[in-house]
Order: sequence, then C-alpha cells, then structure tokens
Amino acid sequence: MKQKKTLSIVGLGLIGGCYAKTLRDEFDMIYGIDLDKKALSYAESEGIINKGFVDPKIPLSESDLIVICLYPNLVEKFIEKNKNNFKPNAVITDVVGVKGDLIDKIMKKLPSNIDFVGAHPMAGREVQGVWNSNEKIFSGANFIITPHPLNRNENLDLIEKLAYKMGFKMVSRITPKKHDEIISFTSQLSHAIAVALVNSDEKNFDTNVFIGDSYRDLTRIAMINEDLWDKLFMVNRENLIKKIENFEESLDIIKKSLKEGDSESLKEEFRKSTMRRKEIS
Repeated sequence: MKQKKTLSIVGLGLIGGCYAKTLRDEFDMIYGIDLDKKALSYAESEGIINKGFVDPKIPLSESDLIVICLYPNLVEKFIEKNKNNFKPNAVITDVVGVKGDLIDKIMKKLPSNIDFVGAHPMAGREVQGVWNSNEKIFSGANFIITPHPLNRNENLDLIEKLAYKMGFKMVSRITPKKHDEIISFTSQLSHAIAVALVNSDEKNFDTNVFIGDSYRDLTRIAMINEDLWDKLFMVNRENLIKKIENFEESLDIIKKSLKEGDSESLKEEFRKSTMRRKEIS
C-alpha cells in the first residue's frame, strides 16, 4: 500500500537517487530538486524521478513527504528559506550523518503543522552522483531515527516503515545526542583511520605491487568526499576526538607489547578483538 502520494527529494545525488529508486513503488509522483540540471535531466530520462526542479516552490507545495539530502550546513538554510512553501501537514526528513542541535533549530523554524523527523541511513559508497545510485545500497544496512519530543508518532512510524521498504535490515530510534556519540565511533573513527592509514604510506616502494585484501578492505572508505566529511567531522569533533584518543590508547598497547617483546600481551589483544568481532553480525 502506498504511504503517501507525492515525494520530493532535495539534493539528487547518490543517496537522493537511492531514495527515489527504492521508494518508486510507494509514491504516485516523485520530484527531484537540485541546482544541477544535468543530474535532473539524467534522473528524468532514467525514470528515477517524474520531474526535476531547480526552483523548489512548486514541488514542495505539492509534496506529502520531503527527503532533504543536503550537506549538514545546508539543511537548516534550505528549510529556513522554504518554511512557507511546504504543503500543510507535510513530513520532512533528512539523511545527515551528524545531528548536533540541528533538529531543535529546525523544529523552531517550522510551522506547527509541519513535522521534521531526523534520520540517518547508514549506507553509502565511495562514489558520488545520482548516476551511481542503485537499489541495493540500502539492502541489509542499518537506519537510525532521532525523534524529537514534538514529532507525531504516526510520522515516526511512517519513516520507519519506509526504511524497511527501502531494504534496511534494522531501524533504531535514539536521541540526537546519543546518535552523534555512537556515530563518532562506528562511522567517523573508521573513516579517520582509513584516511590516516593511506596517508601514512612513506612511498618508498610501489604500494600497489604489495597490497592485499586486508589493505583494500581497510582503505576503501579513504576515497572520501572531502566537502561532506570535513563538515561531519567538525560538527561532531568533540565526540570524535574522544574516540581517536581511545583508539590511540589501544594502539599504544600493541606498540608497547612489540617494544617489550611481550608475545602473550599481543596474543591477548588478538583474542579480545576476535571475540568482539564475532559478536558483530
């Protein structure tokens, strides 16, 4: 059964394209809103959206659900600029990887008959653009909803149901503060480590000739969108710094074991990591 009639996606890049493709059967009409006319033209020609717009006024006035797929610093600005263009009783959601006080700020700006449900699809790729989107990116991934006290329960339920429709395996509901704390470890620290690992290459030998699957697996996410990730890191820097310091302490244990020739201590770290990794599905 279709949940809503019309969907607008603001920011038709990789994630926006994935939303459009995976929700194609849930809506009668899908609009794309973007400043990139090439992206809109491509999405229209491929049937990803029904119609593309550079000016958001018309599609927003007709949309029951709006998914904002913009960089963190642009979400609030977009809503502020368009707060009077939304259809009455519309539901707005986002895909921002850090929340901070964003949701509080947005809820204060919106009319009382418009609901904003914070969300974070825990999926992506090391490439960009709507032309790289596909229906499988969300399959088996996790999805986080960050409820606000003013959210209507039926709208929280709507976003959760749509997340499962898109292929997500598990949907969690946590506070924005808890979200940012957890994400600093499970996502941001991983990216920081991958970047540091690649950049630590001394380049005194041909790395490409000697790498194996372990290096490839660890460094895939080092191919990073710097315009997005610098903002994610900076907004959440207090949490991320703590997680980096915790990681440095763990790395120092291995370093100390090596310096002291303590094989048993090293094995204990290996056993501990093996047990913990087995607990992760």
